[in-house]
Amino acid sequence: MSYLETTAKFYTEVAEQPQVGLCCVQSSPLQFPGLKIPKQMQEMNYGCGTTVHPTELAGEPTVIYVGVGGGLEALQFAYFCRRPGAVIAVDPVEAMRQAATRNLEIAAQVNPWFDVSFVEIRPGDAFTLPVADASVDVVAQNCLFNIFEPADLTKALQEAYRVLKPGGRLIMSDPIATSPIPEHLRQDERLRAICLSGALTYEEYTQHLVEVGFGQVEIRAKRPYRVLDCQSYNLPEPLVLESLDSVAFKVLIPEDGACVFTGKTAIYVGAEEFFDDSAGHLLQRGVPAAVCDKTARKLGSLPGKEILITDSTWHYTGGGCC
Repeated sequence: MSYLETTAKFYTEVAEQPQVGLCCVQSSPLQFPGLKIPKQMQEMNYGCGTTVHPTELAGEPTVIYVGVGGGLEALQFAYFCRRPGAVIAVDPVEAMRQAATRNLEIAAQVNPWFDVSFVEIRPGDAFTLPVADASVDVVAQNCLFNIFEPADLTKALQEAYRVLKPGGRLIMSDPIATSPIPEHLRQDERLRAICLSGALTYEEYTQHLVEVGFGQVEIRAKRPYRVLDCQSYNLPEPLVLESLDSVAFKVLIPEDGACVFTGKTAIYVGAEEFFDDSAGHLLQRGVPAAVCDKTARKLGSLPGKEILITDSTWHYTGGGCC
């Protein structure tokens, strides 16, 4: 049985018999005025973070959600996209599609604003999304892509890139590893299926996005997710997994490389009122300006030490240098 078959079997099991807290989410799902989440849907909240960022959902975008789970985030996306077919939820596991359909029907009973036609559930997988080229504004996935082997991850990212309109967004939440996961754990298909052994490091994860063609990546959050202890996982020292929420934009990669925002700022502390690097970055003295990591490196390497670069906060919501 391949690891993808193992994954499908596992998620058939948890669709038919929900495992509360399977992914150890530390915070409750986002709450919005007038949004009621059915108990059954809450119990199937299999994810390590969130992909629902209101600032990315202006204008009622068309969303394709990969791996529907219990339907929770599909419902949350529909909160912002209240029209038939606005959210297309794709899942290869029939039992999960059936469970999400039931949950969304219950949601329609307790949310007067919601109609089940807002979410269209289709069979399919991350490698063959059932939509046309450049046809959606947002592709989202929560705690799915980390399961893929690197070559399969590239395929899934390429497919997301294909279906996005120019300027569209790939919104993801996945575990990442603070150090490479040993091979004996990577080969454990069950651990991979439950998001414990397939995670890449942050550098590997973001590099995959850039190699596929995403020209701008923004980190919304990075926080501890799980710890693989020495005794249970045969490790010389504990290995921390983190949850990473990110947004990658289908824009051209600049000649000097992709822009990755991790919450760094640049602060000019020189004698003049402004600093202009003649490359599009104008800094007012004493005022922090959000910059991507690439710009931070360039400004921080200028002679004179007149520009301070703050550390990554691992939280960024726009307004930066690019």
